[in-house]
Amino acid sequence: MTLKALIFDVDGTLAETERDGHRVAFNLAFAEAGLDWQWDIDEYGDLLEIAGGKERIKHYITHFQPDFERNLALDEFILQLHQLKTQYYRQLLTNNSLALRPGIKRLINQARQEGVKIAIASTAAVPNVKALIQTAFEEEALSWFAEIVAGDMVNKKKPNPEIYLNVLERMAFKPNECLVIEDSYQGLKAAVAAGLKTVVTVNEYTKHQDFQEATLVLSHLGEENLPFDVIQGNSNNKTYFDLELACFLITSNLP
Repeated sequence: MTLKALIFDVDGTLAETERDGHRVAFNLAFAEAGLDWQWDIDEYGDLLEIAGGKERIKHYITHFQPDFERNLALDEFILQLHQLKTQYYRQLLTNNSLALRPGIKRLINQARQEGVKIAIASTAAVPNVKALIQTAFEEEALSWFAEIVAGDMVNKKKPNPEIYLNVLERMAFKPNECLVIEDSYQGLKAAVAAGLKTVVTVNEYTKHQDFQEATLVLSHLGEENLPFDVIQGNSNNKTYFDLELACFLITSNLP
């Protein structure tokens, strides 16, 4: 058995985009639309239980703004509001690129050097995914990824496994030839349901979630001078995540 691909989630996995990126962009979009809605850090953490930005807005309106009046049909209103939010998110990335999480750039560079394909499976919209990759890495970085599958390219979002099954089909790889890097239990459930072993790197929003089905749970991927904390699983005595550890995980009898 050989490791053929690493499949990455984006938001919260590649970078801490949720709190300081998407949340801020939502609030800016609300203000421009003349809405007095303001999602604070804790409230947005609760809303992250709902996968997908448009779905998050719909959930918020349905449960917290049931008397909200608008001139457009609900889905059309949400679509326009989300498009406005996406514009602000891209501006935020362009003006102040969000830093990649520890170990991400190193691991992706190692995979490229050693011929292991890299792919994206994200519930975010395609423009948001591409904007982060191009600003956090470099303009041509999109070409590094064998496949980029985003939330608006599938019918059902995480925790449904469709997005991971889609990536596997596009790359023509078997689940036991790939390893997933995720940050949330919704992503973990989606990957596991697709038959994929999954490494979880927690963040402030996800650190208390249930990751029993994960193969390995870490504080982050780590660097040589910045060791990760092992929260769950066997890191094979490694202090930072690399392809050697990835190969160990997919060839072991670990879940």
